[in-house]
Amino acid sequence: MTENDMAEVIARIAGRAGRITLNRPKALNALSHAMVRTIETVLEDWAGDESVQLVLIDGSGEKAFSAGGDIASIYADGKAGRFEPARRFFADEYRMNRLIARYGKPVVALMDGIVMGGGVGIAGHASHRIVTERVMVAMPECAIGLVPDVGASLLLAEAPGRLGEYLALTGHRMTAGDAILAGFADTFVPSERLPALAERLEETGDPAAIAEFAEAAPESELAGRLPEIDRLFSGEDAAAILRALEAEAGDFSAKAAATIRKGSPLSVAATLALVRAVRAEPAIETALAHEYRFTYRAQSHGDFVEGTRAALIDKDRSPRWPEGRVEDLESERLAAVLAPLGDDELGFAQA
Repeated sequence: MTENDMAEVIARIAGRAGRITLNRPKALNALSHAMVRTIETVLEDWAGDESVQLVLIDGSGEKAFSAGGDIASIYADGKAGRFEPARRFFADEYRMNRLIARYGKPVVALMDGIVMGGGVGIAGHASHRIVTERVMVAMPECAIGLVPDVGASLLLAEAPGRLGEYLALTGHRMTAGDAILAGFADTFVPSERLPALAERLEETGDPAAIAEFAEAAPESELAGRLPEIDRLFSGEDAAAILRALEAEAGDFSAKAAATIRKGSPLSVAATLALVRAVRAEPAIETALAHEYRFTYRAQSHGDFVEGTRAALIDKDRSPRWPEGRVEDLESERLAAVLAPLGDDELGFAQA
């Protein structure tokens, strides 16, 4: 194994393409702070490099593009009362997400395997987003006391009808067809064709080459449920949505309600508010700024530490949320975690 192979991010120029490979396969390519900084630096360097005509991003191993952020380290800091490292991580990650979304050259993301959390923040904002038959895309943050972040609130806000509310509150795991339907991906390419596609992109530097490898996507499992989702997820707040789901007969609504009930009531309510706020002002900067207000406070004033303990540390799957139900959440607590941060607001350099 070479020193480069041991790097968490492998960045190199191959032909006419700048290639970025997330390289923590044993950790499902979860993003560390160092990885975020490396990706940002490389993209900034390549922006002015005329030899790089497009950027191609993938993940090492066969299991994941990226399963999210390095939650365990954020938990450890939060448990110890160290809040600044996570705040710096989120700020740097979000600026990297915006850089991808606003990048001046084509960015091609090859989503093969698990794509969650921080992985969506990289691939979901690329200009050309490819999924395979092995992909699983989800934003399950409510289960651990966070909110769908990394700019995902913009993708959710722009999904058809109320599909964004459904995906955000339940953390539903999307197949390739679902991801394309929801606007998290653009094109289906079988996993066995990815190496040849990457080679062609290196050779041509032209994302039009993707069409040579694309195939019809598998049918979306959610497409037939859009009218039902629109009806059930149009309530004015999370409590109203739960009332609609729990009054409805059938496994789909029962499963959705049960999943939402398991999440942090604060995160569920905040997630719904975020998606709808971004829908009213759909821009990547709006999404990231609103998300940062919550994640800035997630360790100190949110349910993140307890949610992560239950899901990833003790793995008892029995989080003890401060509120038993969404209906018990005080509006003042919700408003406090979404309020502007004053001097600590997330800022962006001029593009």
